[in-house]
Amino acid sequence: MNPTAPQLSLDHIHSAMPAEGLFGAGSWRWSPEPFMLTSAQVRELEGLGHVLAQFQRASDAIYRRSAKGKLPSWIAESLDRGKPDWLIDHQRRGDHADQFPRIIRPDLLLTAEGFALTEVDSVPGGIGITAWLAAQYEAADFSVLGGAHGMLDGFASVLPAGGAVLLSEEAADYRPEMAWLLRQLGGERSIEPAESLRAEETRTLYRFFECFDWQNIPALPDFAARGGTLQAPLKPHLEEKLWLSLFHLPGLRKLWQKELRGSHYERLKQLIPTSWFIRDVELPPDAVLPGLGVSSWQEVEDFSQKERQLVIKISGFDPTAWGSRGVFIGHDLPAHEWRECLQRALSDDQHAWVMQEFRETSIIEHPVYQADGSVALERGRARLCPYYFTDEQGYTRLHGCLVTIVPIDKKKIHGMSDGVLTVAALSAV
Repeated sequence: MNPTAPQLSLDHIHSAMPAEGLFGAGSWRWSPEPFMLTSAQVRELEGLGHVLAQFQRASDAIYRRSAKGKLPSWIAESLDRGKPDWLIDHQRRGDHADQFPRIIRPDLLLTAEGFALTEVDSVPGGIGITAWLAAQYEAADFSVLGGAHGMLDGFASVLPAGGAVLLSEEAADYRPEMAWLLRQLGGERSIEPAESLRAEETRTLYRFFECFDWQNIPALPDFAARGGTLQAPLKPHLEEKLWLSLFHLPGLRKLWQKELRGSHYERLKQLIPTSWFIRDVELPPDAVLPGLGVSSWQEVEDFSQKERQLVIKISGFDPTAWGSRGVFIGHDLPAHEWRECLQRALSDDQHAWVMQEFRETSIIEHPVYQADGSVALERGRARLCPYYFTDEQGYTRLHGCLVTIVPIDKKKIHGMSDGVLTVAALSAV
């Protein structure tokens, strides 16, 4: 913390905060400074959007080929678990093959070895919060990633001629930030309840609801059947964490290498922690689960605490698949809870589950405002969420980066009352 460097004052934060707030009933802590990144880290983030967009395109191609029987059928069947037939049919339509999310937001953990990618979200929250924070830090003379208007410009490109953001009741906590965002953009842009969608709607619509919530949006199946389209298309298979495990599956290695440029494949291999698809299959006696050195999941159930440097996650299409609610850290669980968690994943025929190598996040120090208004340097762990927007010409660019910092005793990094939200900026050093 440099006492001569620019500072975002607590008074400014409080006075600039919209009267309606920015996030439901939630709250977080503030910092006088953005999170500083090196020029090498910034270059890495700037180049990652295109790589992730190509990863999504490769994933979609693999899914479609599996659904058509040109690749093993279990791939598509696993990604379609628990989804209604109308939604599966919709995402398989040939005229939707070129429809992809316009917004990509990965979750990147900051580790001693670099960034570690734990999730890719294509209907992310935090867009308005990041835009607001970027504007406040830019006003305090910091050079934040994307600049003061980067997030605003990015979202404006999603609804360039106006339209509506369909926000569900399930996502109601994000209504204040999205309402603020649309007020800044102006024009013929509105925020409307997703539940009020009409099957015959023809306006440009941005989907700000999860596909698992479809039963609360009565007209959605008919809207899809009529050929209706959404920004953030109804392709829930792309929102499954299972792709991170399929990327590491030895039997699919050559397929990924064929679908992706060599440099993109290598970059993803560095970023994505070793991951496994948890499925109850019987292996031949001389076979082992790759990287685990055992021949059955039952043996994984008996792993010692030291061996359980692993994370179990529900893949998607469920309310617990976001916000760290469906995440279980192996070495933090008692042996019986680890066993129960793994057995639950193996027996679940409605959802896919994945297991990932646990990546230890780096301990960082960052200035944080205290309750009395003073500033203290606190130690914590950081997660970076860069936002990439794809324009109508197909270029995917970085427009801003939200950073969440939590106390060092927290292994799950997400928005919480004792966490800090800030944005990333290029360090002047």
